[in-house]
Amino acid sequence: MPQTARHWYFNKRPKDVIEDDTLVLREDPVPALKDGEILVRSLYMSLDATNRVWLSDWDTYMEPLPIGARMLGFILGEVAQSRNSAFPEGSLVTGLGTWSDWIVTDGEGWASFPRPEGIALSDAFGILAIAGPTACVGLLEIGKPKPGDTVVVTAAAGAVGALAGQIAKLHDCRVVGVAGSDDKCKWLTDELGFDAAINYRKEDLLEALKREAPNGIDVQFENVGGDQLDAGLTLMNEGGRVVICGLISTYNSSDPVPGPYMFRNVIMKRLTIQGFVILDYAAHFPEYHAKLIGWMRSGDLKYRIHIEQGLENAVAALRLLYTGGNNGKLMVRIGGENA
Repeated sequence: MPQTARHWYFNKRPKDVIEDDTLVLREDPVPALKDGEILVRSLYMSLDATNRVWLSDWDTYMEPLPIGARMLGFILGEVAQSRNSAFPEGSLVTGLGTWSDWIVTDGEGWASFPRPEGIALSDAFGILAIAGPTACVGLLEIGKPKPGDTVVVTAAAGAVGALAGQIAKLHDCRVVGVAGSDDKCKWLTDELGFDAAINYRKEDLLEALKREAPNGIDVQFENVGGDQLDAGLTLMNEGGRVVICGLISTYNSSDPVPGPYMFRNVIMKRLTIQGFVILDYAAHFPEYHAKLIGWMRSGDLKYRIHIEQGLENAVAALRLLYTGGNNGKLMVRIGGENA
């Protein structure tokens, strides 16, 4: 067993973007296990847009991370040592842990993780841990698409957006994706089966949406906010559903962010707007996992997994989320997988 472990600590609250001294890497002794505790060897860590929110002092769905605390993230690990019968040694576990290569925990908030036959462990974690359940909840439980509906997905080439769009296609919807490059748009249409994709950096988004959603929008799966949310609100059909999954365009702003200018359409079009936090739906994960694994095995769900190597590179990797530099679901490989 290791004598020491590396941990990223929250050092300084960022004003805008994550800076070089926002987080610092330190090494601490690994304490001996107490009754009920387990020692987890971290294998993969998920990097998610909400990580930036946790570094803010906003009033959010969880307590802001205090200065001096270890940085949080969703971890896939292997139980290296156990004094907790619910987590036998050698089993895989996942949970909201810390940016660490070894973690001591009492198991609260952790769960056993399935190892689906025929699916790489990195793929399984990348899709099943957060991105896949988020897409399922946002689209199916809040968006409630019906066959023939037009669904618009922003940040459509991101981990959640790409899955949400494909799930909408599986439910016989017309799907329009919004992304930030021609390559991403081509991937959405040519490989994932989106009906259309718009490069918001090259076209006026509102005019492009009028072209690609000529019958209006029934479901807006929103990951970005700002101008993209406004464009969607402008073209919503009566009784439309707006799913607020993320607002990544606002996360690095230190100034107040103006609300949607087309908010009046909430009344005029009798819209339903609902935000959600995937942690609230953890009890339903086995149900989502079963659906997602089936779609993965059948080839109906395609995806890209972007893996950066090494815990020491986690901060640089996280920055990719806010510049569009990642190519698919972004993760950090911390430890090697055992056979």
